[in-house]
Amino acid sequence: MAGSRWRGAVAGLAAAVVLGAAGAVSALTAASAAAYPNPGRVTGDTGTHDPAVVRAPDGRYILAATGNNLSLKTSTDRIAWRNAGAVWPGGAPWTTPYTNGGRNLWAPDISYHNGQYYLYYSASTFGSQRSAIFLATSSTAASGSWTNQGLVIESSNAVNYNAIDPNLVVDASGQWWLSFGSFWSGIKLIRLDPSTGRRSTSDTAVRAIASRPNAGGAVEAPFIHRRGAYYYLWVSFDRCCQGAASTYRVMVGRSTSVTGPYTDRNGTPLTSGGGTEVLAGHDAIHGPGHQAVLTDGGGDVLFYHYYANNNASYLGINLLAYDAAGWPYVY
Repeated sequence: MAGSRWRGAVAGLAAAVVLGAAGAVSALTAASAAAYPNPGRVTGDTGTHDPAVVRAPDGRYILAATGNNLSLKTSTDRIAWRNAGAVWPGGAPWTTPYTNGGRNLWAPDISYHNGQYYLYYSASTFGSQRSAIFLATSSTAASGSWTNQGLVIESSNAVNYNAIDPNLVVDASGQWWLSFGSFWSGIKLIRLDPSTGRRSTSDTAVRAIASRPNAGGAVEAPFIHRRGAYYYLWVSFDRCCQGAASTYRVMVGRSTSVTGPYTDRNGTPLTSGGGTEVLAGHDAIHGPGHQAVLTDGGGDVLFYHYYANNNASYLGINLLAYDAAGWPYVY
């Protein structure tokens, strides 16, 4: 049976990691596929897993990540990060039926709409399809300020997907969608009601947008980013959560419709295992993945986690550029 990846309890990792020269990474071209740059310089509390980042109206960066009761960090400059506590400092008992009583919650997605923050997150255990995605909202995003808005979608062995790794995208017409999925039959997309942030009651379809039928189902961590005429579907291929032995890599496809079909640079559908590689392990950077994209300062920024030689997971940040055909690369 295919298994979802283990999201280790990485909350509380404290490290001052300076990786690469500050701003000294050189731009890649699409042809130099293997010459990936190191992550940009980050300092402070940089231990993280499954990071998602939003920029607040006051300019602060707020990062949410996997951890006990969900981890929060903040930064004023995207370089120096500090611990900002937990989303649920008093615990989240509504999630424990899916976590076997554990506190470790997975893969949050954080964004800001209509004057408040929206946080979608997962509750599950390693290898289990008994999983759920929940929604929380807050006007400040501070630890302890979040309100539980309830269950969005759950999975079991009665369905062919796993309800973890949520990501909210708002399409060009203002409609809300949630992508999610890990292993099993791949990445799915459901429609949300913008007035509640929860699942639409008028459109309950579960749409398939990516899968790897010939690779053990090893695709997860979807993130859809709208840029120009395209929706870019970012996913992670292969295996996470094995320390320096992790084989995660960052892949992308795109479509002119949020519901797909998504194809890679060669025209292969992502539902048939397609995907264009954007970042993979190199040098002492192992298993980069669970990516998120933020438009910031006029350009796009890629956030992800990776493993160091000591098997700990850290925050990676690189800038994105796009080649003449509109395909992204890191620099």
